[in-house]
Amino acid sequence: MAKKLRVYSSVSLDGEKLPEKLDFKEIFGRPGPVHVEIGCGKGAFLLNQARIEPDVNFLGIEWANKYYRWAVDRLGRWAIGNVRVIRTDAADLVARRIPDESVDAYHIYFPDPWPKKRHHKRRFLCQANLDHLYRTLRATGRIYIATDHAEYFQAIEELARANAHRFTPIDFKRPAAAESGELTGTNFERKYLKENRPIHTLALRKK
Repeated sequence: MAKKLRVYSSVSLDGEKLPEKLDFKEIFGRPGPVHVEIGCGKGAFLLNQARIEPDVNFLGIEWANKYYRWAVDRLGRWAIGNVRVIRTDAADLVARRIPDESVDAYHIYFPDPWPKKRHHKRRFLCQANLDHLYRTLRATGRIYIATDHAEYFQAIEELARANAHRFTPIDFKRPAAAESGELTGTNFERKYLKENRPIHTLALRKK
């Protein structure tokens, strides 16, 4: 029997009921640092990291409905108060609805590599989206990236070099919630580690 997933209003955000520009203080009911995970999957990173960093407000963005519903159910059952999840297109949300200089860190773990060349334009990590990440990050804000796809990682490194005037490479900070042998503590990473796939990481700080 399929697991019955609940929608917790304390976790789930209805994009249609939110203002055009997100107000994080209103969303979380308090001020504080804001971390955004793009493509939060089933919510493993959000669940564990939010418990370790209760003073940080975490927003998860997920487009796939089955993963979104799983994450909302998981976080709701654990009653994690400093996490919200929204089902929407991440590129559109960042471009249109996240205010300037409002985010302290972005976590982009195992984004869809769209491996076929004709689909590369669909990749999240591209110049247009990086422009909006830069705009929405606070001073010295950070971007943490992990992927198992070597060609995509090369493209990401080239993108970072092309934006060296705006971002400084820094050491990738392994989340405190990651288990032994892990770099991010996500479900996708655990799957790929079992398959012995190399994991590539990059971290950038806004200048």
